[in-house]
Amino acid sequence: MRVIPVTSEMDTEASVDVTIDRVSFEVFYSEQRRPLMALAYAVSGSRIAAEDLAQETLVAAYQSWDRIRQKENPGTWVRRMLLNKASSHYRRRLAEARVLAKGLVGVDRVEFPEVTGDIDRIWAEVRRLPRRQVEVIALAYMEGLSQVEIARVLGISKESVNTHTRRARQTLATALGLEEEV
Repeated sequence: MRVIPVTSEMDTEASVDVTIDRVSFEVFYSEQRRPLMALAYAVSGSRIAAEDLAQETLVAAYQSWDRIRQKENPGTWVRRMLLNKASSHYRRRLAEARVLAKGLVGVDRVEFPEVTGDIDRIWAEVRRLPRRQVEVIALAYMEGLSQVEIARVLGISKESVNTHTRRARQTLATALGLEEEV
């Protein structure tokens, strides 16, 4: 049996590898945090929820960084993670709202004023669309992704992206009282 001594040179190499991995995630984090928050805001409609979603997604990405960094495009993978988390958060909030609504029957409710502004109105209408259409619109307009890139992020065909985009634009044009430009 041969024993290989551990030298300080080997320890230095090991620590360099860990540092390189940490730095690569730090670079990824610094480049992707703001775009991920913007995407999360587009699908959630809440700055607080967007910050939480982006942070939770980045924590999960860090925990799986050894696997994720080997992907062809880690950013695509992390965006899919964010959209999945957003969908889970939405379903959970909806279930909580239903439970609260049952408990608040007959109780006076405080009405909050509507946020005004065209951008807020447009994104509010976007968030009323079916989930997949919201994701397609958010990726196209917040991230500036092409149909092929959106298809890759969502794991669907380019044709499906085109269909969801077309349906979303038609619905939005009607909801916003606009004539859709062909």
